[in-house]
Amino acid sequence: MPERVSVEIDGPLAHVTMTRADRLNGLDLDMMRALVEAAGQVRADRDVRAVVLSGAGKSFCAGLDFASVGRQPRRMMLNFLRPPWRSTNLYQEMCWVWRRLPVPVLAVIRGHCFGGGLQLALGADFRFTTPDCQFSVMEAKWGLVPDMSGTATLRELLPVDVAKRLAMTGETFDGNRARELGLVTEVCDDPAAAATELAHRIAGRSPDAVAATKRLFHQAWHAASWRAFRLESANQLRLLLGKNHKIARRANSERSEPEFARRTFGR
Repeated sequence: MPERVSVEIDGPLAHVTMTRADRLNGLDLDMMRALVEAAGQVRADRDVRAVVLSGAGKSFCAGLDFASVGRQPRRMMLNFLRPPWRSTNLYQEMCWVWRRLPVPVLAVIRGHCFGGGLQLALGADFRFTTPDCQFSVMEAKWGLVPDMSGTATLRELLPVDVAKRLAMTGETFDGNRARELGLVTEVCDDPAAAATELAHRIAGRSPDAVAATKRLFHQAWHAASWRAFRLESANQLRLLLGKNHKIARRANSERSEPEFARRTFGR
């Protein structure tokens, strides 16, 4: 299988790059599996503190490569099935797997971010883009619905009428409009530099606290107050008893830079 995704570890950062630049990083079935495998590789390395997710060439991801996927109809249909131990099929998992990582994921978006590419970007914790990047919930163009976890991620960021409009029309909009809607974190001329700078800032904090924060916010954001409070307490107690909290306290007391131990939170 040709390489679809590369993973490079640079100190505390993992750089995950889609490498199908000649097809604007269009999603074929091999790339979807490669994205899931890349996330697994990152998860297994407890020294990784953050992930920068990007696409090689001019575009982040132009969405599903219908020409490629359509040549494998049986395989395409089989991938709608989900394993009994998972709530996602392959199309959803390649986006949702980044949500489950115990480290923050920062997407660097340029060129095109269409359909499945947009849903992949929404699986990240932060999104950095250029003003002229083009976005679209492109499934409407093909007479389809967003089915790569978009219903779960769009609802966190948009009012339901706005999400319906984007999904029903498939309209294309630029990076500035994406920021106005709340779909991206920051618009800048060099999104890779901005994402990397934030990734390094986060990497300087306790990896256990960062992992706990990501999990806590996802679990508690829409939970009832009583459940959110229990989740807060459970995570805080575990952190208070952990090694990295003691390292942070000692560093603050000594006014020195902390040297944290590897992450213990997350699988």
